Amino acid sequence: MSANHAIIPSLGQARLAGFLYLVIIVCGIGSEVFIRSGLIVDGDAAATAANILESDGLFRLGFVADAIMLLSDVAIAVLFYVLLKPVNQTLALMAAAFRLTQASILGFNLLNYYAAALLMNGTVYLNGLELNQLQVLASLFLDLHSHGYDLGLIFFGLSNLILGYLLIRADYFPSFFGYGLIAAALVYLAGSFTRFVFPDYAGLMEPLYLIPLLAELAFALYLLVKGVRGH
Repeated sequence: MSANHAIIPSLGQARLAGFLYLVIIVCGIGSEVFIRSGLIVDGDAAATAANILESDGLFRLGFVADAIMLLSDVAIAVLFYVLLKPVNQTLALMAAAFRLTQASILGFNLLNYYAAALLMNGTVYLNGLELNQLQVLASLFLDLHSHGYDLGLIFFGLSNLILGYLLIRADYFPSFFGYGLIAAALVYLAGSFTRFVFPDYAGLMEPLYLIPLLAELAFALYLLVKGVRGH
């Protein structure tokens, strides 16, 4: 074992990271697939507004799920830094910084999500705007929230790119998890830039997001069950 890998992180830290990673995956997919996809109707502001009013509690649950995801993301950024700083402290810190930047962007982005609920449920807005105007504004905020996710994923992709390299270099993690995170990072980066630069082709990227899901889920389960080599 090389000198910079001589210090093996604790099993508890690795398993806590695995648990938090699963929380992030479950909350992220849950809020997007099981909540937002059923409430937000693309191109139909009136139907989206009606769904929000009819399922206000479910809509707000999406906010809670995202908040839990982001709180876990902040914690896991620190844990990954601790786990991988024996490989290269500077790169581990850089990966943490990119991940924390992503969490900050998505945290502020939650205001766009909540703004839709405020518009549809706040009687004060009904006094100043027509109903169709409120519906369009709510859809605009939800669209901004969706784009905010992709903005955050640019920083998340860079974090995963660095983490993947560090995992490959680490003696106490299987290197194929590193290659998996690098593949995930490339999908995130390509998908986000396509959304902003070539929006007409963004739909073509959607099937590729299965790669990050499988790569990150596999790594999360390994951390939770196995932890690190050498224990």
